[in-house]
Amino acid sequence: MFENINNDLKEALKSGDKFKLSVLRMLKSALQLETINNKCEATDEVVMTVLKRQVKQRNDSITEYEKLGKLETAADLRKEIAIINAYLPEEASTEEIIKTIDEAFNELKPTSMKDMGNIMKYITSKLKNAPMAKVSNLVKERLNK
Repeated sequence: MFENINNDLKEALKSGDKFKLSVLRMLKSALQLETINNKCEATDEVVMTVLKRQVKQRNDSITEYEKLGKLETAADLRKEIAIINAYLPEEASTEEIIKTIDEAFNELKPTSMKDMGNIMKYITSKLKNAPMAKVSNLVKERLNK
């Protein structure tokens, strides 16, 4: 993944796409900072973690900019998210998430909210590309039935 970002950065530099170039440079910097801070290699897992964090930060910023009426800045952030999302695998569908939750409930047989951590751990091990906020909400709904 890191190599793909580097290659695309070179292509954006050659093509003169300044917006994409700036986003890719920022991603590369964030990845290098992560590897330096954690003294680790830029594995696909590390790259995915950083990319997801970058998307989350931008989504939070979009909300704030829209509250302030800065719609142009919010639109730019959405473009940045689109560029970043090109490197992330497709998110798990709601059907996949529900199927995995069903598996977790069948295997772990939870009885209360105290079992939430174990269920989430199980689901996280099975689904690497699921939005955990959505998963958490679905599990809570199921536990509260």
